[in-house]
Amino acid sequence: MELITLRTFDSSIDAHMLKVKLESEGIISFIFDEHMVSLNPLNNMLLGGIKLKIAQADFNKAMEIVEELDNYKFTDEKDELIRCPDCDSTDLYNGFKSMKGIRGVLSLIVSLILVVYPIYHKVVYRCKSCGCEFKRGENM
Repeated sequence: MELITLRTFDSSIDAHMLKVKLESEGIISFIFDEHMVSLNPLNNMLLGGIKLKIAQADFNKAMEIVEELDNYKFTDEKDELIRCPDCDSTDLYNGFKSMKGIRGVLSLIVSLILVVYPIYHKVVYRCKSCGCEFKRGENM
């Protein structure tokens, strides 16, 4: 059985969530390089991330599942669609790690000088249409 990489991740939690979804649909999957990246997050760039691999024969079915998850529309606690404050689009990335702003720049500089994993980032929604980054409740 030849394995191919379906997707790469920065976080082992995200990799395991997709693995569970695929296995619930009958697709056997394997996670590679999880422990190396977890021990030292800088290994992520060296190894190319945490890899989720599947059998080549299951690729088309797995891609349908991944596309379905990627096109999922996010809702708030009132079951209303979350929309971009700039363009009103509902096509969003959730959990986007942003380093915009002065704190992000300073964190990047300190991380490069000390050769450590970036010490600051904020988790936001990012619009796939216009690139606007926002937290829920801001500018809405």
